[in-house]
Amino acid sequence: MHVRLIAVGKVRERYIAEALADFRARLRPYHRFEEIEVRAADGSDPARAMRAEGEAILKLLEPSDHVWLLERSGELLTSEEVARRIERLPHEGIARLNLVVAGTFGASGDLLARADLRWSLSPLTFLHEWARVLAVEQLYRAAKIARDEPYHH
Repeated sequence: MHVRLIAVGKVRERYIAEALADFRARLRPYHRFEEIEVRAADGSDPARAMRAEGEAILKLLEPSDHVWLLERSGELLTSEEVARRIERLPHEGIARLNLVVAGTFGASGDLLARADLRWSLSPLTFLHEWARVLAVEQLYRAAKIARDEPYHH
C-alpha cells in the first residue's frame, strides 16, 4: 500500500521531527510512505485560509485516491479497526491512502466532502504537528497488528 501523509504547515519542533523520522523508518518495511507539506495560508482571514489550503490539498489527490481526513469530530477507531480498514483497501481496488491533516482553522467544505473517512484520533485537541506523529505511529501499529507482530513501544 502506498500511504501519503498530506499536512498543512511545516514541523517546527525538533523533537516532533525526530519522532516522525523514527516512525517513518519503522513503517518503511510495511508500506511505501511519503509526507507532503502544504504551505499554510495567511491566517488573517480564516475562511479564505481554509479554502486555499483545501484547494492545495485537493490538487494533490487523484480521483482513485482514498482519503482519511483527521478530524476531531470524526469517527473514533481502535488500532485494530485501523489495521483492518487499511488491510481491506487493496481488496477494494485502492492503491493509495492519503491521510490529511488540515490547517489551524480546519478543513474546507470541499475537503470534508472529499474525505472517504473522517478519522478522529481523540476528542482532545492536539497541535497539528502531534496529530501527524500520532497518525504515523498508528499506521505503524496497524501494520504490526495486521501481521500479528508484537508492538511494545
